[in-house]
Amino acid sequence: MNKPACLLLTLSALIVCPAAGADDVVRVVPAPGSSNDRMPLHTVVPKYPESARRARLEGEVEVCFNVDHFGKTSRVAVRNSTNRVFEKPARDAVKNSTYHPLPDGQKLSGIKTCRTFRFLLTPVAIEAPEN
Repeated sequence: MNKPACLLLTLSALIVCPAAGADDVVRVVPAPGSSNDRMPLHTVVPKYPESARRARLEGEVEVCFNVDHFGKTSRVAVRNSTNRVFEKPARDAVKNSTYHPLPDGQKLSGIKTCRTFRFLLTPVAIEAPEN
């Protein structure tokens, strides 16, 4: 299945295909060593910066953050980036994403979660999981 502007969340094995630009793709993959098992409730796809699209720039940004007891993200910070133009959209996407809240009585793990956003101009073929 060929779908431009798809977001691949391998962290939760979820595929989201929002209506973004016609030729851009943003893929999200977990950072190496990331072992947080909290499932996203609502994942926001970062907007491909118009200036980067016009300049035909591609890149990736690794964003690390904490998830609180209620599923809100905090302490969002860029850990690594190939181009600063992609940092704000990646941070904003994490800040606006939410996770499932923890059940009453369950303690936070204290593990920082990291995601890598890949900003690509060429469409990527992604197979949807079969139900």
